[in-house]
Amino acid sequence: MVLGFIKESHLVRLAGFSGVLAISLGAYGAHVLREGGNADERRVRAFETGNRYHLIHSVMLFLANKARFPWLTVSLFLGGMVVFSGSCYHYSMTGKDCLRKYTPIGGVMYILAWLSFLF
Repeated sequence: MVLGFIKESHLVRLAGFSGVLAISLGAYGAHVLREGGNADERRVRAFETGNRYHLIHSVMLFLANKARFPWLTVSLFLGGMVVFSGSCYHYSMTGKDCLRKYTPIGGVMYILAWLSFLF
């Protein structure tokens, strides 16, 4: 591994794991939250938003080596997944909104990850 470059096989595995997690959580959301009637509409929408962003950015991990600083890009995408999508998942599954205040921070991490492709 060269500084600034991430081994492609590592990115593939990371993206694959993240994608599997996103799909699995999406199935949970569809079958338990929505069909089970365990959550109100606001919680279902939060779950769907977090899951959509999680899946989109899982795919983007494949392209992180195209950025000038791949480690930074990967870190920002992963941080966005944990903070943005994670806080959406937490709220929708528990109904507790104590982590929702961190959701915008995760959104900024996603934005910075995308911007890292420009510089």
